Amino acid sequence: MDLKQLKFLIALDETRHFGQAAARCHITQPTLSMRLRSLEEELDLPLVKRGQRFEGFTAPGERVLAWARTVLTAHDGLLAEAAACRGNLVGTLRVGVVPLSSFNPQPLLQRLHAEHPNLRFELSSLSSEQILEQLASNRLDLGVSYLERLDSENFDSLPLEPTHMGLLYDHRHFSFGEQPLSWEALIELPLGLLTSGMHFRQSIDHNFHIRGLQPQPVLQTDAVHQLVQMVHGGLCCAVMPLDSSLETLTEHLRLQPIADAQTLARLGLIMRRSAPRSALAQACFALYQQSFGDS
Repeated sequence: MDLKQLKFLIALDETRHFGQAAARCHITQPTLSMRLRSLEEELDLPLVKRGQRFEGFTAPGERVLAWARTVLTAHDGLLAEAAACRGNLVGTLRVGVVPLSSFNPQPLLQRLHAEHPNLRFELSSLSSEQILEQLASNRLDLGVSYLERLDSENFDSLPLEPTHMGLLYDHRHFSFGEQPLSWEALIELPLGLLTSGMHFRQSIDHNFHIRGLQPQPVLQTDAVHQLVQMVHGGLCCAVMPLDSSLETLTEHLRLQPIADAQTLARLGLIMRRSAPRSALAQACFALYQQSFGDS
């Protein structure tokens, strides 16, 4: 067994197609099939369901696939750790960010990239639960998530600035004064909201409910880009993080502050405590504390 066979297995899972997996790995399809059969023979397990085309993985194949990802992640982490010991950072920093995070990772990543040009970045939009799960299983190096109910025995965290809220609207369809808006004023507007279950939506609902208000959104969606599109089209307005920079997406969007409006919990930068600790995540933590923590 070698690492290339494991990479072939993962490529097949990601493409769900023998030919595309072979192309991604820069080999021929017969070579890919031969190497996977060799892996099956070595493990004495059927891993792939074969027909005229790829039909999925067997139950043992799914378990081996999970281990393959773990092995390759550990291998990449070992190389990154060795480079860090030499004073260099290489590899891919995998970051998970909750939807509608007010934290902009760009300055931090730009600073890291300027100091370590060989560093690459992988950003994923995930729920708080997914971020913690993938941090724990070493599929993420760093998370930006809400700190409520965070298990401090297993995760280190750095609190970020509180997330204040504003109303995103298209000025061609709506007009407001310069003063912050009240929640009582929002209830009269056609609102578009994220679906319930997301922390940001829970914070919106909480701010309405403590004032005895019941929103009746004209639109609910789990996709932020769809919500922004509907706002741009004039169908609705939407409560968004005040520092999200969403108003810069087009010349017609505006983001008006809402009085007494912030999320129930603060966002934080999170990394796993248990070994193997990510050298990339530790460097990111240290850089944030040095450069941004007191800003």
